[in-house]
Amino acid sequence: MESQIDHIMRTSIIVPIYNEVENLPLLVEQVGRVIDQLEGESELLLINDGSKDGSTELMNELASKDARIVVVHFRKNYGQTAAMQAGLEQARGEYLVTLDGDLQNEPRDIPRMLEKLDEGYDLIHGWRKNRKDTLVTRKIPSKIANWLISKVTRFPIHDLGCTLKAMRREIAEELELYGEMHRFIPILAHWRGAQCFEMVTTHHPRRFGQTKYGLSRTLRVVLDLLTVKYMLDYYSSPMKLFGRLAFGFLAVGATMLFATVGMKLAYNFDMTGNPLLILGTLMSIVSVQMFSTGLLGEANTRLYYRRDERRPFAIREVRRSGPSEDAAPELTVHRAA
Repeated sequence: MESQIDHIMRTSIIVPIYNEVENLPLLVEQVGRVIDQLEGESELLLINDGSKDGSTELMNELASKDARIVVVHFRKNYGQTAAMQAGLEQARGEYLVTLDGDLQNEPRDIPRMLEKLDEGYDLIHGWRKNRKDTLVTRKIPSKIANWLISKVTRFPIHDLGCTLKAMRREIAEELELYGEMHRFIPILAHWRGAQCFEMVTTHHPRRFGQTKYGLSRTLRVVLDLLTVKYMLDYYSSPMKLFGRLAFGFLAVGATMLFATVGMKLAYNFDMTGNPLLILGTLMSIVSVQMFSTGLLGEANTRLYYRRDERRPFAIREVRRSGPSEDAAPELTVHRAA
């Protein structure tokens, strides 16, 4: 994630907005009260994800009355993940906080999250332990999804769907969000070595408007889970995955071909009419394709890391100490971005 930042401030609060005209005044008021209590300079970024209910005009009006408000307008609706990515790129804070615009997250939880960041954590993600949503369409599918994601990724978590998060700037700069990846931010950050902490947060029932989420998002989340699983285990070395698959298909194919030859020699069974011959040949071809895919993946991985000097690791800090002729050894600390 690359951003053009002219002035670094303490905290940036990022809120994706899509058709929340009734919630906006209360949201800005509540977040404004929290900002008044925070240390240092803060800003509120409202990311307009193609709203068509009057939210656009209202956001412009609110921004004209409060210099702390920054409004980013999309040309059309791109989804929450795109809005989140845009907010992270436009934010100027050392600490970045993401928040839903439907008033279900509690802005007063933000100071507690920032205190945890001050303790040394890199990312704090919320846990809606007492969630105020419908049981059948929201809570049960969410519990199943969180259990599945936790098992597949081996990342212990109770609530990946909570938008309320706080993170350090250097963590946000390493994120590349697309699809429905915004919900996997803690896992992606943990993959890069971030120290994460799950905090119980307050959750309110929706007061105005309608939810933008439903069961239709489940398939997209599952597909993105497969992507995340691949990234966690095989992103830096695709041949580990495709090579194993290739050997598996080759072993099955070779077994079938040997069985075909054995049936011909032992029982004079017609080889051309033996389905094992066709299946064995097919498996051998698939094996070659898997090897080829692995080689292409390895080549693309190296091109990716060479571009812009990317590395398959993240350094938290570099400590150097050197002797001085007239003074005690000096310790210098360089924190990686």
